[in-house]
Amino acid sequence: MENVTLKLRGMSCASCAHNIETAILSVPGVEVCSVNFGAEQAAVSYDPEQADVAAIQNAVDAAGYAAVPMQDDVLAPEPDAERRERQAEHRKLLRKVWVSGVISAILVIGSLPMMTGFPMPLIPIWLHHPWLQLVLTAPVLFWAGSSFFINAWKALKRHTATMDTLVAVGTGTAYLYSLFPTFLPQWFIAQGLQPDVYFEAAAVIIALLLLGRLLENRAKGKTSEAIRKLMGLQAKTARVIRNGREVDVPIAEVLVGDVILVRPGENIPVDGEIVEGASTIDEAMVTGESVPVRKQPGNEVIGATLNKTGSFQFRATRVGKDTFLAQIVKLVQQAQGSKAPIQRLADQVTGWFVPAVIAIAILTFVLWFNVMGNVTMALITTVGVLIIACPCALGLATPTSIMVGTGKGAENGILIKGAESLELAHKLQTIVLDKTGTITQGKPTVTDYVTVNGTANHNEVKLLHLAASVERNSEHPLAEAVVQYARSQEVELGNAQQFEAIAGSGVQGSVNDQWIYLGTHRWMTELGFDTSASELQWERLEYLGRTVIWLAVDSKIEAIIGIADAVKPSSVNAIRALQKMGLEVAMLTGDNQRTANVIAREVGIGRVFAEVRPDQKAATVETIQSEGKVVAMVGDGINDAPALAQADVGIAIGTGTDVAIAASDITLISGDLQGIVTAIQLSRATIRNIKQNLFFAFIYNVAGIPIAAGILYPIFGWLLSPMIAGAAMAFSSVSVVTNALRLRNFKPVGSR
Repeated sequence: MENVTLKLRGMSCASCAHNIETAILSVPGVEVCSVNFGAEQAAVSYDPEQADVAAIQNAVDAAGYAAVPMQDDVLAPEPDAERRERQAEHRKLLRKVWVSGVISAILVIGSLPMMTGFPMPLIPIWLHHPWLQLVLTAPVLFWAGSSFFINAWKALKRHTATMDTLVAVGTGTAYLYSLFPTFLPQWFIAQGLQPDVYFEAAAVIIALLLLGRLLENRAKGKTSEAIRKLMGLQAKTARVIRNGREVDVPIAEVLVGDVILVRPGENIPVDGEIVEGASTIDEAMVTGESVPVRKQPGNEVIGATLNKTGSFQFRATRVGKDTFLAQIVKLVQQAQGSKAPIQRLADQVTGWFVPAVIAIAILTFVLWFNVMGNVTMALITTVGVLIIACPCALGLATPTSIMVGTGKGAENGILIKGAESLELAHKLQTIVLDKTGTITQGKPTVTDYVTVNGTANHNEVKLLHLAASVERNSEHPLAEAVVQYARSQEVELGNAQQFEAIAGSGVQGSVNDQWIYLGTHRWMTELGFDTSASELQWERLEYLGRTVIWLAVDSKIEAIIGIADAVKPSSVNAIRALQKMGLEVAMLTGDNQRTANVIAREVGIGRVFAEVRPDQKAATVETIQSEGKVVAMVGDGINDAPALAQADVGIAIGTGTDVAIAASDITLISGDLQGIVTAIQLSRATIRNIKQNLFFAFIYNVAGIPIAAGILYPIFGWLLSPMIAGAAMAFSSVSVVTNALRLRNFKPVGSR
């Protein structure tokens, strides 16, 4: 399967999104399509052997809309033609709002005597002449409001209906009806009817809808503010050292391998590794961490972060679309374009909403005309129903909140891959934390080295040489600790032959024709080694919370190595905060039970899964899920990937491996466990915001349509003016988007 994200044009309401989604899914080979009305994007997965992007675009075109593939390099400048087209469209809409607004104001003033039933000497009589109102209304309807009629006609040809259909039918009916009393006033008088016209209603409705659309577009633009902030962090140029000279080049011309000079106060242009110099770097804009980080040769630097104090040179390792910043922006865009499960109800409603409203409008006209025999009342109620019934608020309720929520997550160093993950996070009941690199710093160090046959210096050095020579072939943090300890003791490392890593047990290999085994006590007993000589030391080290590695040479245990991994300073507070939120916190580790219990007590965790091999981690998560709990797994290593995928929500520590990050639903860029607390708080705030939006959208339509249909007339003798219906419809969408924008003020509870 291949994936493509399309930028959509021509959508005016949630029904349009439904129509596009249906059109794309009808293309043979398309498996998944999610159209986001708020983001104006379509995320499509298709079989390249059956479909291609051109076929998908043709389907969208046939549905009456336009689709353009979004560029792969998310940090590349927006094409000039596209930017100019968007700006021109905004200016055109603004002109239409002004012209229709001024004309509507004149029409309303001229219609006040008719609307109130009182003579108004200050208003010139010619101002409320039907012919003048007809002439003034024409440009509002057929120029400013032309898009409503054009889109309604396109929808009719496709045998579908959208919000534009409702507006076109409603305003068109008011305008056409008004032509009869304008041309034939005497006939109306002869029938005992007032020759009233409703040109001003049609004009005001169009003006209000255009104003609502303008405000809605502006508000929707603010929902992507987080992405624009991230993209704005990228440096425009880089100072590259080429042929011994410093040359300023555009960021797009930087190549992998270039050596780049960065001075204090400058943004780092691309990702790389420091080769000379040192500095402190503010990484808050991509990690959410406020404290600057000290960097020196060998350390990685992230593009777009801010160099604070010193000058340094670094070698570019990732440029363009491969940089860390580009990946963040791409993930946020994908998340903002995704669809949350909570939106399904709104999608189902919008699928039949417009046809249902048209049916209600026809029924309203028939009932009022037959019951009251008054065509004017029938017209007012029918137009009111058509105008007030706007599915836009329903379509915007979820995606706008998702866009703001995921953007806010990125600002706090939390990458959320999709709306489904964001929604599911608020339902979590159990958080399972991997120990090494998640609760602890992931930088274990050797604290104890005890040989079995005494402490003769030459024997200790020889055994350490053998152990480190084998461990240097492993990527495991414990192996790295042994290697670093050997180097600190100035022990020379050799080469191991026939190296093999046994997952969850240890490593083995041959050095100088001797077989070396390093691993757990359980593995040593499985191999048949006699461990009795070091049992007391082993128990003492485990009681102290050390992870113990046993060293065997050929057929005999020779030493044990105690390794400690310090707990992250933030772990205790983060775990306590999760528990206060009503979440169960469990720890998962390959360590023995005694060592695991020591760490668990230190951080306040009550439920511990110890001596779990990597291939058993996913099964452990599944066991917790079988208890009926919604589970999040938090890890950072390659061996955590299956468990991250098994969990309802996989949370990867960003300082971990690419495999773990790829398997996860949420990534904490900084590696601070406080990010889990923030992610869940953000999820709860976002879902609460979505529910508010959906409530207001549903209530608005449930209450608005009956009122517009005249349900209150028998009680209060009052009918809803079509102009008020138009204003309510226009501002319902604006209010939903404005409510979603409140999420921009989100601040984690207990944040530093």
